[in-house]
Amino acid sequence: MEYKPLEVEKKWQKKWLETDAFEPLEDFLRPKKYILSMFPYPSGRIHMGHVRNYAISDAIARHYRKQGFNVLHPIGWDSFGMPAENAAIKNGVHPKKWTYENIDYMRNEISSLGFSFSKTREFATSDPLYTKHEQNIFLKMYEKSLVYRKNAALNWCASCQTVLANEQVEEGRCWRCGNTVEQREMPGYYLKITNYAEELLEDLKRLESYWPSQVLTMQENWIGKSEGLEFSFELSSKSKELLGGKFDSYKVFTTRPDTIFGVTYSALAPNHPIVNEILERKLLDEQKILIIKNMQRQSAKERQSSEKEGLDLGIWVIHPLTKKAIPVWVANFVLLEYGGGAVMAVPAHDERDFEFAKKYNLSIIQTIKSNANETMLPFTEYGVLVNSANFSGLTSASAKKEIINYFEKNGIGKKTVNYKLRDWGISRQRYWGAPIPVVLCPKCGAVVEKEENLPVTLPDDIEITGEGNPLDKHPTWKFTKCPKCGCDAKRETDTMDTFVQSSWYFLRYTTPKKLWQNAPFDRESVKYWMNVDQYIGGIEHAILHLLYSRFFTKALRDLGFIEAIDEPFANLLTQGMVLKDGVKMSKSKGNTVDPDNIIEKYGADTARLFILFAAPVQKELEWNESAVEGAFKFIKRLCDRSDNADVCRCLPKIEHSALTKEERYARKKVYEAFKKSEESYKNGSYSFNTLIAASMEAFNALSAQINRAVWSEGYFILLNILEPIIPHIASEISEKLFECKNFTQQIKIDERVFEAESMILAVTVNGKRRAEFEISVNASKEEILAAGKAAAAKWIEGLNLKKEIYVDKKLVNLVVA
Repeated sequence: MEYKPLEVEKKWQKKWLETDAFEPLEDFLRPKKYILSMFPYPSGRIHMGHVRNYAISDAIARHYRKQGFNVLHPIGWDSFGMPAENAAIKNGVHPKKWTYENIDYMRNEISSLGFSFSKTREFATSDPLYTKHEQNIFLKMYEKSLVYRKNAALNWCASCQTVLANEQVEEGRCWRCGNTVEQREMPGYYLKITNYAEELLEDLKRLESYWPSQVLTMQENWIGKSEGLEFSFELSSKSKELLGGKFDSYKVFTTRPDTIFGVTYSALAPNHPIVNEILERKLLDEQKILIIKNMQRQSAKERQSSEKEGLDLGIWVIHPLTKKAIPVWVANFVLLEYGGGAVMAVPAHDERDFEFAKKYNLSIIQTIKSNANETMLPFTEYGVLVNSANFSGLTSASAKKEIINYFEKNGIGKKTVNYKLRDWGISRQRYWGAPIPVVLCPKCGAVVEKEENLPVTLPDDIEITGEGNPLDKHPTWKFTKCPKCGCDAKRETDTMDTFVQSSWYFLRYTTPKKLWQNAPFDRESVKYWMNVDQYIGGIEHAILHLLYSRFFTKALRDLGFIEAIDEPFANLLTQGMVLKDGVKMSKSKGNTVDPDNIIEKYGADTARLFILFAAPVQKELEWNESAVEGAFKFIKRLCDRSDNADVCRCLPKIEHSALTKEERYARKKVYEAFKKSEESYKNGSYSFNTLIAASMEAFNALSAQINRAVWSEGYFILLNILEPIIPHIASEISEKLFECKNFTQQIKIDERVFEAESMILAVTVNGKRRAEFEISVNASKEEILAAGKAAAAKWIEGLNLKKEIYVDKKLVNLVVA
């Protein structure tokens, strides 16, 4: 059979489409599998990273369909976002037009690879109907105080007239225009993910063994639970006067109250309210003010990675126990997002505080000593307290409890659980996003839109220049009536973070399109399909997307949208990146490979086979053109060898014991490959590279076979194994040879093929290994000893044989004199 990939692939793709081969059934009594790849962004063309992700999910989905499962394997488009606006600025094309043209093109690319995605469940998050339901979810969250509005310091580019994400600030400058970025207080909307901090942390235990441990650790660290003492530093009288009486004290949090007597200074974050007050009052000289403003322009990531830097603010606080005055500094390593943006600094027992104190010649007081004679500073371990008043002599563990009890008893502090996790700011000052359904009324304040007025959609007649928010500049769109009092009001012109759309899309997929109009998803459909049985995506989404999706699932459960679902993704697989020349494929590096070119030259099955064979799915994959050629040649040989008119049309019955050694070996290799395939899917390892290698070995063993039954059985099983990986050609050959019965007939492993027919035994002479021999497993002891002596004949010739010992199935030991 001549291999004509494009012809074969078009034929089967057409057939699958016409027969709705990949549509899930509305049979909720059937066992199900929900297989999902992470949402693609419609950037214009798919890349090999997409191909790898979808080839993995497709192989899993196809396997379970053959097993009789009701399979949901959907795809859609995460279609809002900044790239569409950047394209509008660069090319003068409307974001909507750019996005939906890209979707059409990428849909065709994906179809050309034969991926078994449901066509009827597809949607884009920029579709008005999706926006309608998302805005309704926002309303329900607002009603339950899971959404709130507050002012916060944001990165502001005065030149572009827009807020920038931290990732868009490069060395304190706007990534687009290079202008210096400043911190500006602006209103925004926040989701109270912190309400779920403890549950998000605790439920990670339920995901152990099902999610990669690296992902679980990253989420645990991001949530960042810590227990300790919260108390207030009271400002000195003079400091209160300098600040105009606006501040009396500020709160700090510490996980090491046992070190509190070692506090020699306190440090504030550059954007702490007290620091801002000092800048506004110009209590420092111009040079110091400039240094602090430069700190404020840096993102949290930049400040954490740069050299420790700070300034004495010229104010003092009072130590709550010693009553001594302590200087207050501003320091770039302190984050407003954690612990209120203020720390007690204990340089003797904290590496960061020690480094800072040494740099600026601040005092260092040791209050913990080790069991060793001499304690090197900074000493960060637990030990015994010294220089700590009545608490000296206590161990750190005891002192922590005693000091917290003292603070609580005297009403000057309390035991507190703190989290690094912050509430999720979802406001974005851009056009191409889901509008936030809030109206700003001069009388009523911020009022959510009425449900019957949803969706609030975007206007099409806008101009995107890259300067400012196009919605805010629109002449009519933002003007409306207050839903509460009916007065003239303005719409909120911020749009939602695109992570919002990707935090519940997996629930939407569960519901047939006919039920999409009136609700975001159907409760019964969600109950049947959720959880997602296997989720596949890149490790780069380990924190934000996965954490937000977990939060949304729990919040929607509590809001009554869904029933008793705590976690969205039962199993997670993070596939490795595709590299070329040792680096990640990237348009900017000019090292991308266009899947269209591979398909045109070799066919989709070759691309799929290479991408799954080249490396374990969790590891990085290095692009190799010769390996692609090798995959093509294997498929061609598979076709060439299938020209066998004398074939059994179904799985033949074979008397294994009557076969020749070569025939038994061929059967063994076929069943080894089948067993590896079954285990790979069952244990969730998805070891496609070793599965394919085993299939190739089996094919090589079959290639020399002239036994009609052995050859037919081998191809029957081999094509079943390969169908999820190279579905077009496997279907074509299977149709020709077996009428595709090998995809529906249950295959049972013939365990006889694994029974050993011979064994290899070692021969030792006076304890030294001298030879080995092969003999039937059914040989008698006498036959084995005789064969052993024959194998070691030259070592015992002419010698007196004193003993002959047979160690069962291991060796023959001969003792000679």
